[in-house]
Amino acid sequence: MKAALLTAPRQFEIKEVPDPKIVNDADVLIRIKTVGVCGSDMHYYTTGRIGSQIVQYPFIVGHEAAGVVEKIGNGVTRVRPGQRIAIEPAVSCGKCDQCKSGRENTCRKLRFLGAPQQLDGAQCEYVVLPQENCFPIIESMTFEQATLCEPLAIAVYAVERSPLADGASAAILGVGPIGMSVFHVLRTRNVRSVCVTDKIDARLEAARKLSPKWAGNPDRVDVIKEIGEIEPFQMDVIYECSGDQAAISQAVQLLKPGGTLMIVGIPEVDEVSFLIHELRRKEITIVNVRRQNHCTQKAIDLLTSRKINMDSLVTHRFPLEETPKAFDLVANYRDGVMKTMIRID
Repeated sequence: MKAALLTAPRQFEIKEVPDPKIVNDADVLIRIKTVGVCGSDMHYYTTGRIGSQIVQYPFIVGHEAAGVVEKIGNGVTRVRPGQRIAIEPAVSCGKCDQCKSGRENTCRKLRFLGAPQQLDGAQCEYVVLPQENCFPIIESMTFEQATLCEPLAIAVYAVERSPLADGASAAILGVGPIGMSVFHVLRTRNVRSVCVTDKIDARLEAARKLSPKWAGNPDRVDVIKEIGEIEPFQMDVIYECSGDQAAISQAVQLLKPGGTLMIVGIPEVDEVSFLIHELRRKEITIVNVRRQNHCTQKAIDLLTSRKINMDSLVTHRFPLEETPKAFDLVANYRDGVMKTMIRID
């Protein structure tokens, strides 16, 4: 099969590699149709690592994906050949203490598509996954929409984990694909106001189409002052979706006493710091969001029902052969890019 291999930082090669094989009775061979380029993919592309997860070249990245069932193992009952599916990229063991307590997202033996030393990614023609990772979609749902279910599931999980009472105020720091997904989910809840920030004006313009109470660029305005004038009692919940140290510090200052900081974004660095005295005086709760847990079907249902429409999130499309061009575009934030899709046909 054809695959886009990451061979060094910022370098891809399109090559033929062996087709994956069905090994276990519960395995499903999937023909990949679309793959989204995610922020975590960019970490592997630019630096070759996320924390202790270090790429060993060559490597196939990509975990936001959708496709068609090609073949199934003898024990598969969840899907059938020819069925169109969204993919849940995290493979949990189902046996450890975390899985048995319903925390499959922190499985002790978790393997993730496109994660170094775990599983090869989906930027290729075929992948094999257990049937539990395959979610059927209706015929009217596009493969791009099915691919967007992955970041949307993270947003659903982040909002579910936050103490979002009716009439609460919220802020999203960083309105890239994950931040925008969070915004879409918040619009289905009884939230009084949503403020958003981003350093990229094109992303702020996209966010403004969802009618936030305030939107601004922290490089150009005093975020603390301006949001403080709109919300003098400060914010109930903040979703930090950029992984940026400055944004984390702003979040602590923007939260009201007893507020909650949801850490959703992935920092490029190994350590971040907090304004500890303000953090403790306000008794701020910090919640880390580890991908998602039991939210893939919820995301599919939200898109199927049209309660959420994220079609405009996809701004660029490339064939597999142009993967280097796609990643270069995203890495350099060019041409108003929000979400790039790689089509594999």
